[in-house]
Amino acid sequence: MIYLLTTMTVLSLLLTWGLRRYALAKNLMDIPNHRSSHALPTPRGGGLAFIVVFFVSIPFLALLDFEVYPVGIALFCSGTLVALLGFLDDKGHVAARVRLLCHFMASLFALYCLGGMPAIPFLGGVLSAGLGLNVLAVLYLVWLLNLYNFMDGIDGLSGLEAFTVCIGISIIYWLNGESALLGLPLALAFAVAGFLWWNFPPARIFMGDAGSGFLGLILGLFSIQAAIVKPELFWCWLILLGVFIVDATVTLLYRLCRGCKVYEAHRSHAYQNLAKHLGKHLWVTLGVSLINLCWLFPMALLVSNDFISGFNGLIVAYLPLIGLALVLKAGRAS
Repeated sequence: MIYLLTTMTVLSLLLTWGLRRYALAKNLMDIPNHRSSHALPTPRGGGLAFIVVFFVSIPFLALLDFEVYPVGIALFCSGTLVALLGFLDDKGHVAARVRLLCHFMASLFALYCLGGMPAIPFLGGVLSAGLGLNVLAVLYLVWLLNLYNFMDGIDGLSGLEAFTVCIGISIIYWLNGESALLGLPLALAFAVAGFLWWNFPPARIFMGDAGSGFLGLILGLFSIQAAIVKPELFWCWLILLGVFIVDATVTLLYRLCRGCKVYEAHRSHAYQNLAKHLGKHLWVTLGVSLINLCWLFPMALLVSNDFISGFNGLIVAYLPLIGLALVLKAGRAS
């Protein structure tokens, strides 16, 4: 396994280098505007590197007896649709309604491949599997897909979030005797690691909508795959993704209350306000990773070992994050 992961990282690094050269040659650049958090034109579309490397790894993971079916079909078909749509949007513009329709189609198909959302423990009871829970699951996937795109606004943040979350959940899987689930999140983490060499502050290439949308959908599918095996693990995923979920959700709710057009690009997320205040992306990116490792990972670990229920653990984990988002004026440009 270590040879596969190392090879994936190197391939991702080299492929990102090639994509950067291509983007420079074809002038596929992210040009700064008043809504941007960067100051210099930067190549985009680098997310295709880790997408390709991750897909190539799936057959090898199957040979190593990791659990990749049926989630692999969902990942490939739905992930390809989302990545292709994002790539087209990176090159030109795709109407918001078309993007949203395709996001729902991809999420519905992926959930169908997985056999639907399983019952989830909730407040001492159980949220029963059925139409209502499946509707919520589709909305969850679409929201996670889009919020990941919203949160991809400063150097290294989205990539390092995916890396730390996948490493954290892999440790939890291993400690809980669910080693068969390790392969896919580890593969994604090391594929993203090669891209991060080029995207770490100061970024030399951005992942683009193709990469960010793909990551949001894939992490959501990983969480549902985990829920099918052990329902409590779903809460662990929600906790580990807490920084992104809280910042994006608080920002959206505040902008909705103010009557803003939520589909329009803006620069008022908590992480963007903090990056503007500090004048550097690096400290925000590292700070989010520190929260993931030192706060959210231990909370998810407690939930996975039944020291605290999933929903209660999520509330405890999210409360300081909500407070931080409010202090940083999420939804209001600083």
